[in-house]
Amino acid sequence: MIKEVIGTGSTEMEALADAKAQLGLEDSAEVDFEVIQRPAKKVLGLFGGSPAKVKITIKNSTADVAEDFLRSVLKAMNLENLEITAEKNEDSAVFNIQGDDVGYVIGRRGETLDALQYITSLVANHVENSYFKITVNTGNYREKRENTLEILGRKLAFKAVKTGKKTSLEPMNPYERRIIHTSVQKVRGAISWSEGENANRHVVIGPDPKARNNRYNNRRSQKPRTDVKTENVKVDRQPLNEGNGEGLYGRID
Repeated sequence: MIKEVIGTGSTEMEALADAKAQLGLEDSAEVDFEVIQRPAKKVLGLFGGSPAKVKITIKNSTADVAEDFLRSVLKAMNLENLEITAEKNEDSAVFNIQGDDVGYVIGRRGETLDALQYITSLVANHVENSYFKITVNTGNYREKRENTLEILGRKLAFKAVKTGKKTSLEPMNPYERRIIHTSVQKVRGAISWSEGENANRHVVIGPDPKARNNRYNNRRSQKPRTDVKTENVKVDRQPLNEGNGEGLYGRID
């Protein structure tokens, strides 16, 4: 995004200072500028004359545009006592928000935080019409939320294997649903899928019917041994789900 301002003043330096002030820059900031009109003195000190005019042209990066937009939204929410730190890269940016009112930024189950990230991403991706990843976080909230969802998905997957029943979770955004699906995939004998539309889209976790059928067919195909006494036969069965030593429902910290 290109931003241009024209400053005016009785001298070229004053005009440059005026242009910097319009951009919110310090007077000592180094910028490229163009003198588009030099000052002209009045004839006899009474007639004619014109001020100096200086133009500054700045091309804001996509990350800068996104940050400016995010700050304007927080200001419109009357949440000005917040600090934003930015980690800007060529194709992505991470904005971390801190302050006393950070709870309002997170919202219920992170819904406000997700909304801020979504609309900021829309703005960023319209700057140069190319994909630019935006992450809006506060502290390590997203990391904690992701860990909670992973534990939940794993716990309900083990439950589905044990009880043979499915469980429906509350509606979640696509990112959180992916976390649940990924955690369920790590539990043998459990599957997950999504149901519902739009805001009601949610994950369902249940037993894998293919795994249950395979176990049933394997039991039917086994023939009893007749060449040895049954009391001397040692059966070495591996549990269907060891849980990596963390028990049926997994370890919950």
